[in-house]
Amino acid sequence: MNIKKIGFLYNNANEKNFIFDDIDYTYETNTYKLQAFYNLGSWKSLNFDLIVQPQIQVLKHQLINEQFVLPSEENYREKRTEFTTPKTMYLYALELGFVLRKELFKNLDFVTTIGLGLATIDTRTERLAKGFTFIENGSLGLSYKTSAKTYLYIGSNIGHVSNFDTQKPNNGYSFLGYEIGISYKLK
Repeated sequence: MNIKKIGFLYNNANEKNFIFDDIDYTYETNTYKLQAFYNLGSWKSLNFDLIVQPQIQVLKHQLINEQFVLPSEENYREKRTEFTTPKTMYLYALELGFVLRKELFKNLDFVTTIGLGLATIDTRTERLAKGFTFIENGSLGLSYKTSAKTYLYIGSNIGHVSNFDTQKPNNGYSFLGYEIGISYKLK
């Protein structure tokens, strides 16, 4: 399996949208992904790719409803103060994206991606422990071939970050956003 394309993807997402809109907290992510595309094959008019995507997510978070931290929790007053203070966090991940592409018109493809990855987050919150976590993403978009070797991508993304109960807490974050990318064909 040789790398078919390399690329860069930017994603912006948050929980303030028509699907998630949680009043207890704010959460926004700016994600930067390097991408290596591998061709997995085709079937009828569908093409399948694998994307290896190391990434950095810069997250802004704040607990709005301090009552989310219950008085029954140890040091709940200190936790309320800590968690209601706005914070910037960093998540580092390696994600595998499984891609299905369908040509709509010459030079324009419909693209859907399901991504799973392992990550680490550098700051604890009321919703997620610091350290090991998982990321899950789903994307729908369009890829336009701008030249013999370059492609532009625009799409929407839905995602989730949690630690699969390997640590407490594990309420995680769910978000919806948009993404744009560029890729370059190597051969």
